[in-house]
Order: sequence, then structure tokens, then C-alpha cells
Amino acid sequence: MKKLVILLTLITLLAAVTPVFAQSTSSADTGKNSNFYYVNIPVEKVYPTNKGYVIRYRTQNGVATVGIPNSWFVDAAGKADFVTLPKGPTWPTLSIFYEDGEFSHLRLYVHPYKGHLSWGNVPLGADLTEFFPDDEALRIQFK
Repeated sequence: MKKLVILLTLITLLAAVTPVFAQSTSSADTGKNSNFYYVNIPVEKVYPTNKGYVIRYRTQNGVATVGIPNSWFVDAAGKADFVTLPKGPTWPTLSIFYEDGEFSHLRLYVHPYKGHLSWGNVPLGADLTEFFPDDEALRIQFK
């Protein structure tokens, strides 16, 4: 009985101490200190076009529009991910990820049903060049 109590005490002590060592990482392990954060933005409408997606989103002062080129969605390590939301009352969002203050990538969470209110259609002949500049930089505004 005494050996059993000692064994259980040792196992409990080992279980309590192990996560402390498992969670420790230093900047030497990762190579640099990373300041990684994201901004989640509610989306009003998603307009698919032949150049990419035109996104109408909410800002502090109203609504703004940004274009996300199709080329950003191509590679696994691209600048953008397209994620469909589960069916239900969830509304589309745009999550923009920054690393050390610089744009890293984004995720566009959309409703799976294209007939949902959050999906829209661009009128034929609409000029979309202002949303898809040649330099393919993200032009997002928060105010």
C-alpha cells in the first residue's frame, strides 16, 4: 500500500511538471520574436468577378470596398484562403493577419450557398480596375 501511494504521488508530480517544460519556447527556437495578430472584419457583400472577389465590408464610419485578386488564392502558401462557413446563421467575415506590423495573409469566410444575401452580382460592363490595381497590394481602410 505504501508503494502504491508513493507511485501515485510520483505520477501526479510528473504530470504537474511536464506541461511546464513542454510549453517553453524561446526566441532561439523560432529564430526570431514574432508579433502576429489579426483583425476580423464583418462582410456585407461578396461579389465574385473574373479578376477576383470584390468585398464590401463594414468600417467605423460606414462601408468600404476592397478587391482581392484570384492569384492570391492559388497557392497553398498564397496570400489568401477561401473558407466556407457551416450552414446556419453565421455571417461572412474577412480576417486579415499581420506579422510584425506587415500584411501577412487573409482569410475570407463566406456562406456556402451562393444564393445567400451576402453574395452579390457585378453588373455587366462594370469597371473594376480601381479595386484590382497592378501592384496587387491590399488597400484596406478601417475608418
